[in-house]
Amino acid sequence: MIKAVLIDLDGVIYQADQPIPDAQRTLDWLNARRIPYLFVTNTTSRPRDAVVEKLRLMGIQVKPQHILTPAVAVSGWLNAQRAVTIASFLPKATQKDLSQFTQLTDTDDVSVSAVIVGDLAQDWSFAELNRAFRLLMSNPGCPLLALGLSRYWRSAQGLQLDVGPFVKALEFATGRTAIVFGKPSRDFFQQALTMLDAKASETLMIGDDIHGDVGGAQSAGLKAALVKTGKFQQTDLSGDIVPDGILTSFAELPAYWKSLE
Repeated sequence: MIKAVLIDLDGVIYQADQPIPDAQRTLDWLNARRIPYLFVTNTTSRPRDAVVEKLRLMGIQVKPQHILTPAVAVSGWLNAQRAVTIASFLPKATQKDLSQFTQLTDTDDVSVSAVIVGDLAQDWSFAELNRAFRLLMSNPGCPLLALGLSRYWRSAQGLQLDVGPFVKALEFATGRTAIVFGKPSRDFFQQALTMLDAKASETLMIGDDIHGDVGGAQSAGLKAALVKTGKFQQTDLSGDIVPDGILTSFAELPAYWKSLE
C-alpha cells in the first residue's frame, strides 16, 4: 500500500512558467486525503524561497519546508563537515541557501572545503569550468559536490543541458567521483523519506525524468510513476528502466491511486 508521495516540480507541477493543468486540484486532493507529500527537485537555478514564490504566482501554494532542493541538502552536509570556505558554481541567487559559508570568488589558488557544482546554464564558460577544475586539482582532499546529475531539462526554448554533463567533465578531468546531492542519489531520496517519516516501500515518486526520477527512486526502494509531460520522450518507454506506472500528467494521480488500493 502506497502511503506517501514524492513529487518532482519542473515538468510535473509546471512546465516553463506555466502550471500543468489541474496540478493544484491534484494537490488539493492529496491534502483532503491527508496523504503526506514532499516536493523533491534538482532545481539549482534559484533558492528555495524563490521556488515557493514562483509556485505562488502560478496559484500553487507550497510551504518552504515541503520542498527539498540539492542546495538545502548540501548545506546540512557542509555544516556536519564544519566547512568554512566553499567555491560554488551556482547562480548568485541560489548561493543564498549557502550564505552561512564563506564564498570564494575569482581565484583558484587557495584552500577550500568543497567545490559545489550546480546549474549555471548560460553562465557556464570554459573559464568557469576550468576554474572549478583548477581548484579541485590544487586541493587534493577537497570534495566535488554535485547538486544533481540530471542530463537535461525542457525549457521554453526546448531541451537544455543540465548540471550532469559538467559534473561528468570534472570527474573525468580530475579522476575523482562527485558526491551527489539531488536525484538520482540514493541518499537524497533517503533524506526525503526521513523528512516525510515514510518507508521507501510505501512511497511513490512521480517525475518526468526516466533516469533521475524513476530509476533513482526505484534504486532507493520506492515505486515510481512517469508522467508524459516535461522532458518525457517516447523513447523513455523502450529502455532498461520500467516505470511502475505511466500517467498522462500529474492530474491523473487520483485515478492512478485508486488502482493501487
